[in-house]
Amino acid sequence: MIRYASYFIAALLPLLLFRWFVPASIGEIDFWLLWLLAMIVVSLPVVYAEIALAYRSVDAPLAGMQKLTREADVSPMWRSFGWLAALVSIIIAALVISAASTGILAALTELNSDPTVPSFAIAAGLMVVAILLSLLGVAPLPIGLGLMVIGLLLGVANGLPHIDFAMTDISLTEWARAVALALVSVGAGTGLYWFGQNLVTKQVGTAVDTDNHNVQNTARSRATNEYRATKLVLPIWILQLLVGGVALLLSGMSLPPIGQLLYWVGVLFVVSYLLHYSTQQLAHKFGLLVSLVITFVLALVLVIAIPTTWLVGILVIISSVAVLSLSIFAGWQMKISHLRKSLNFGNEAFYNLWRIAIRLVVPLALLLALIGWGMQWVS
Repeated sequence: MIRYASYFIAALLPLLLFRWFVPASIGEIDFWLLWLLAMIVVSLPVVYAEIALAYRSVDAPLAGMQKLTREADVSPMWRSFGWLAALVSIIIAALVISAASTGILAALTELNSDPTVPSFAIAAGLMVVAILLSLLGVAPLPIGLGLMVIGLLLGVANGLPHIDFAMTDISLTEWARAVALALVSVGAGTGLYWFGQNLVTKQVGTAVDTDNHNVQNTARSRATNEYRATKLVLPIWILQLLVGGVALLLSGMSLPPIGQLLYWVGVLFVVSYLLHYSTQQLAHKFGLLVSLVITFVLALVLVIAIPTTWLVGILVIISSVAVLSLSIFAGWQMKISHLRKSLNFGNEAFYNLWRIAIRLVVPLALLLALIGWGMQWVS
C-alpha cells in the first residue's frame, strides 16, 4: 500500500479541492487552457523538484531539508519549506472537514433527519475521528477513494451537468485560479510526493537483509542504476491531469443524499492521511505524541474558528509561499551536479529545460498568480 500512496494522493486531491477554484461557469474554454498551461509549466517542474530532493535527502521533507541545507551550505531559513508543507496539509484537512460537516448536514436534511447539532460541532467531531484514523497511516487512502468514487457514481447516475462551452476574456484572476488548481489541488509543493517517495525508500531498505552486505550492496546498486525521476513523476502527473479533467467536468454535479454521505465519509478517510503526514513531519522535532496533539489542536482551531472562505485564502497564500521557497531553493541554492544526478534525465536538454522552469518560470507564474488573487480579494 505504501508504494501506491503517491498515486492515491494524485487521484484524490483534485476531487477534494477543485470546487474552491473553478470559475462560476465551468464551460470557460480559456480557463481550461490556462489550467493545462499551469500544469505543464508550473506543476510538472515542482513535482520533479520534490522527487529529486526526496532522492537526494533520503528522508522526509522536514528532516530532509535540514540535510540539504547543510549540504548546500545555505541559510537555515530554507528549511521553512518543511514546516510550511506540514502546515499546508493541516489547512487542507481543516478546509475539507469544514465542507464535509456542511455537506453531511445538507444530506441529512434531505433525508428528513435534520440533527439539532451546529455545523462546527459536527466538524469538531469529524476532526476527532480523522486524527484517530491517522494512526493507521496509509491504510485509509484506498477506502476513502472507494467511498468517494461510489458517491460520485451515484451522482453520475442522476445525470451529468450540462456545460455550455465558450471563450471568455483572460485575466490575472483567471490565471490565479488556474495556478491554484495546478498546485494546491494536485499537491505539488505540499511535500506529499516527497513523503510518499521516502516511505517507499524506507520500505525497500527494510526489506533488504542488513546482515547480508552483498545482497544489500547489490540492491542499492540496482536501484541507483534503474532510478529515473521521470519514471516516478510522469505517472503521477498524468494521473493528476486525467483526474483533474474529470473533476472539472463533474464540479457542477449534484449528488443524491446517500451519495453525499458516502462521498464525505470517504473524505474523512483521506483527511486522516493528511493529518498522518503532518504528524510524521512534526515528529522529527517534537516526538510522535506531542506532534499528534499539535496537529489535532491546530486543525481543530482552524476548522472551528476560521470561515471556509478565509481558509481558502490562507491555503492559497501559504501554499504559494511554500512552492516559491521550494523552487528558489532547488533552482538557485542546490548544487547543479547534485540535482542533475538526482533527476537522472536521459537527455541533458531536458535537464536544462527543467532548470529554466524551476528557476524562472515557476517563480514568475506564482508571483503573477498572487497578484491575481490580490486583485480578486480587493474587488
